[in-house]
Amino acid sequence: MQAIFDGTVLAESDDIVMVDGNPYFPREAMRIEFFLESTHSTVCGWKGTARYWDVVVGDQVIANAVWAYDTPQPKAESIRERFAFYRGKGVQVS
Repeated sequence: MQAIFDGTVLAESDDIVMVDGNPYFPREAMRIEFFLESTHSTVCGWKGTARYWDVVVGDQVIANAVWAYDTPQPKAESIRERFAFYRGKGVQVS
């Protein structure tokens, strides 16, 4: 599976975990040169606290397009050290 923005591969892996309809990539699949850590965070009742990254490709920035649960709740342990993309923000995941 790949995550692509404007022709640039942001992440690629065959090791995908699906949760709530979202594919979660392993952290090592992240091409870190295209990500900038955000200060944004959200809380999910059953997964825990998510932190976010902006996607930066050339002069294009997509704010808070990537999230991860670094210390998920026990029921969401399968997504520890994994990240997912908001597809509605322009990143194509397939």
